[in-house]
Amino acid sequence: MNPGIQKVEALDAGHFIRVEWEDGSESRYPCVWLRDNCQCPRCFLRSARARKLVFEDLDVNIVVKEVALADRKKLSACFSVSSLSERQYWGSDLQLPKIPFEDIMYNDESAYKWLCTLKKVGIVLLTGAATRQGELVKLGHRIGFLRLTFYGPTWQVQDKADANNVAYTTGKLCFHTDYPVLQHPPGVQFLHCIKQTAAGGESEVVDGFHVSSKLKKQNLEAYQILSSTAVDYTDVGVDYCDFAVQCKQRIIDVDSRGQAVRINYNNATRDTVFDIPAEKVRPFYAALKEFDDLLNSAEHKFTYKLKPGDIVTFDNWRVLHGRQSYQSGSEVTRHLEGAYADWDVVMSRLRLLRKRVLNRD
Repeated sequence: MNPGIQKVEALDAGHFIRVEWEDGSESRYPCVWLRDNCQCPRCFLRSARARKLVFEDLDVNIVVKEVALADRKKLSACFSVSSLSERQYWGSDLQLPKIPFEDIMYNDESAYKWLCTLKKVGIVLLTGAATRQGELVKLGHRIGFLRLTFYGPTWQVQDKADANNVAYTTGKLCFHTDYPVLQHPPGVQFLHCIKQTAAGGESEVVDGFHVSSKLKKQNLEAYQILSSTAVDYTDVGVDYCDFAVQCKQRIIDVDSRGQAVRINYNNATRDTVFDIPAEKVRPFYAALKEFDDLLNSAEHKFTYKLKPGDIVTFDNWRVLHGRQSYQSGSEVTRHLEGAYADWDVVMSRLRLLRKRVLNRD
């Protein structure tokens, strides 16, 4: 007869569960193994005695949040699933996540929720910030620090004479990711609405990973072209300092499994130089056109309008953003302040917050 369970407890910051048996013996179970071998209907098909859990969805860093003795033969464990590898795809049906700015600044649970959602969904709207410059510097201090670029630690998106960036005009901005001209583009972008025009200026976003997966299913050859062709980008000008930047990027960066991990697409800074064989040029343009059409399709793009005090935070490696045109010269001139952060900094803060929040009890 198997002994009953006397006591259960979590060890090693929740990575192990220790079971003390009634006969005095004990066992230790790694939480990743317990998660991998979950027998619930969602994870295991009893009729086939087969695992349904997809291995790519397994979080190897999973920890137990609560563990209790259900009866002498069973224990109950509530796992805290890391959001580090999860993705929630979306299209025009996006329910834009919203969190008050003050909450994430002064409440660890809210900050943790913000960064988890940012990683999982790719976009979160922070509401109620002051309508003045400098709020993004505070946000940078909350996570660690902001990313300095050639446009400064923060930058002002306004209509400017002799604009050194197409964003500093009133025209429509097509879907793009920022800074593919850098070898390591900023991972996260912040845009704080300080002033908003009455007519026009609506923001548009699209889930690049979702669209990439659609393209892969719809036209594998086009997907392979965009994930293998090195595209030249260039940016030359003067701002925080003078700069002359050049870089080669693949429109769709993929990992060893062919899964999209970063989108590098900015038509404004795509160079006239295109260093590929002439016979491959037209197929590339056809593939990019198909990808761009998917980005702009009604089922994939989400349109919203920032209000003064809103700060939209999004994954610049995943979410492509754009803007509808607006008229200049009105009494209220549209003004956004922008900033970047690297994913290394954001993920560092997420891990620290997770440890602090989950170990609080």
